[in-house]
Amino acid sequence: MPKLKTKSGAKKRFSRTATGKVKANVAHKRHRLISKPKQMKRQARGTTILQKGDAGLVLSYMPYLRG
Repeated sequence: MPKLKTKSGAKKRFSRTATGKVKANVAHKRHRLISKPKQMKRQARGTTILQKGDAGLVLSYMPYLRG
């Protein structure tokens, strides 16, 4: 079998936790922050754990992150 390719954008944006969940950064924190509420910016700090359906899609982009 040939090697499978990983999506380059996915490997920069997602990683795996020790328990196997998919971790991602929170969106909408790059620009135009003045027009966004303070509470939204505060809650978007750090990283978040993806839901099961989204995690499955991300893992299809990254075949060697699965196992």
